[in-house]
Amino acid sequence: MKLDFPKDLQWTQHSLKKLRQYNLSVSRIKRVLRFPKRKEIGIAPDTIASMQPAGSKKRPYEIWVMYQQKVKSPGKITIISAWRYPGISPIHEPPPIPEEVWEILNKEKN
Repeated sequence: MKLDFPKDLQWTQHSLKKLRQYNLSVSRIKRVLRFPKRKEIGIAPDTIASMQPAGSKKRPYEIWVMYQQKVKSPGKITIISAWRYPGISPIHEPPPIPEEVWEILNKEKN
């Protein structure tokens, strides 16, 4: 299967595997990015997670996309992961991480 990828999006190998696993299309992911119902801070540093509801009233599910906007080249987006969440997810912020852990992560990153 040949997928037509837009130029302004970059895809990780993980995200391509998840597209196949959850039977999601590139156009569906683009629609979630353009018109999200909800946005949250991603678990990974400097990431955003967008959600769109899908399914029926009887069997609802959500389509989530985690992405990162590039600082050096604005307008470029890296799709990190995509998944289907069965049911309706709770609204929340990411888990609290102590400052010492953030400092260690930032030192290793730089």
